[in-house]
Amino acid sequence: MNDVKAEVQAKVHESGFEQRYELDASPEKVWRAISIAEFREKWLPRHALADPQSLSERPGKEIRYRLRDDTPPHLESTVTLTIAPNGSGGTSLRILHELTGATSERLAKTIANGNNPTVMLAA
Repeated sequence: MNDVKAEVQAKVHESGFEQRYELDASPEKVWRAISIAEFREKWLPRHALADPQSLSERPGKEIRYRLRDDTPPHLESTVTLTIAPNGSGGTSLRILHELTGATSERLAKTIANGNNPTVMLAA
């Protein structure tokens, strides 16, 4: 999957972010790279996964993994990789990375600069 064109689109969502890539590689080659553990580990190592098995998959089209940070507060998220053939014989790859519901609520409560009202202490 080193055949990445320079065209990358990224969008930030409230609970995560989305990236889109246009790859020169065929959908079959991209699918192998994202779904077969020994190929996937070259760009998404096993230690980054909460579970090495996918959460769900639609063979040849979409796969979801659950991730967990290895540093506190050990946030969990899901990453969904969706592929489709593009008009130039390559592959459109969409990556949607989202914090899980409970984790995003916990994060909102623990952010250091959470824009909470200032508390004044009596002298």
